[in-house]
Amino acid sequence: MRKYNSIHLVKGEDLNHHGTLFAARTAAWFVESAFAAAAAEHKNSSEILCRNIHGMSFAIPVEKGDVITFTSRVARAGRTSLTVHVSVRSELTGIEQVKGFITFVVVDNDTGRAKPHGIVLDEPDEEERKIRELANKLFEK
Repeated sequence: MRKYNSIHLVKGEDLNHHGTLFAARTAAWFVESAFAAAAAEHKNSSEILCRNIHGMSFAIPVEKGDVITFTSRVARAGRTSLTVHVSVRSELTGIEQVKGFITFVVVDNDTGRAKPHGIVLDEPDEEERKIRELANKLFEK
């Protein structure tokens, strides 16, 4: 699936009491990035609702002055849901600092009920195949 990128400069107002990127600021950017990917694939942002943040895992702290790219792409397509993988990398070091998944559901604006989105995943490359396997495991019972 297509990758969607958003870039942020980590500034003083984005920091926590440890002097690193505040998790709440990261979460806002994380959800926004994933939402953009889901909405762009569905072609209608008004029908996309966040259902579940499956995880946002920090590998290393993000420092003030870092330039980070949030790369999001749909990793799983259920009948009415889309699960998006988000990877956050430093543009300065190339190191992945944060990653996780978010699931959105597509809803009918008139009824508020979930509705099929019709999105079909394309043929994945090796990197994307691994991400899809992880996304699918989120839904195993």
